[in-house]
Amino acid sequence: MDILQSIIIAIVEGLTEFLPVSSTGHMIIAQNLLGVESTPFVKAFTFIIQFGAILSVVWLYWKKFVQLNNQPIPEGTPLLRRLIIRYDFYWKLFIAFIPAAVFGLLFSDAIDQMLEKVWVVAVTLVIGGIFMLFCDKIFNKGSEDTKLTEKRALMVGLFQCISMIPGVSRSMATIVGGMAQKMTRKAAAEFSFFLAVPTMFAATVYKMFSLYKDHGSEIFMDNLYVLIIGNVVAFIVAVLAIKFFISFVSKHGFKAFGWYRIIVGSAILIMLACGMNLQIM
Repeated sequence: MDILQSIIIAIVEGLTEFLPVSSTGHMIIAQNLLGVESTPFVKAFTFIIQFGAILSVVWLYWKKFVQLNNQPIPEGTPLLRRLIIRYDFYWKLFIAFIPAAVFGLLFSDAIDQMLEKVWVVAVTLVIGGIFMLFCDKIFNKGSEDTKLTEKRALMVGLFQCISMIPGVSRSMATIVGGMAQKMTRKAAAEFSFFLAVPTMFAATVYKMFSLYKDHGSEIFMDNLYVLIIGNVVAFIVAVLAIKFFISFVSKHGFKAFGWYRIIVGSAILIMLACGMNLQIM
């Protein structure tokens, strides 16, 4: 992979990671259009540049990430409960993160097998797109609620597990999970971004460790500039994508993303039908 290819792939990652359109499906198209060979480093690269995308969320929502709950705590409250109240935001992020961590560890082999099947990505893109054409009508009717409770955090976390099926889109699954809990589109989307931080960070660290275990530190040093440039580009593009998405979805909903998913999924199916040997990075 050369620097130009890494920049293009990082742009695709930054644009699609937080939108409900499946970054995996777009990576398939980008990789094959660019003619990038699916090496162990290339496969890890798409996870490692997620770190840049993670930083975009922390950058945009910095005050939220460092804010503690300063409400008065009644005397006699047990220490553990005091900590939960004080670190309420992080506690709910932790609750939402747990289901994906557990499912990921239990079914990692099955997930890897599905990741090798490009047709699974294409079909779920189309099915998810059809669903998104109607999700505004199914959920969020007149909802004005933005409060995140422990129950809502857990339900969003369970919905996130659906995104382990390639092509579903982590963003779509978690946003729909929030809307199913009567949260507004904006509140559901923002919590989806917050939940991406621990989830994607864990995936990034795991892939980096696996790459290091199999190939040593040399593979990182040999590709250092590619990794730095990829993360910087992913960060900048993700900042712009998040700002656009929040504004667009608050006004227009998800129908446009539904049609877009159907087009992308259909394009991949047509490419497969034409005999193209598509690979997932």
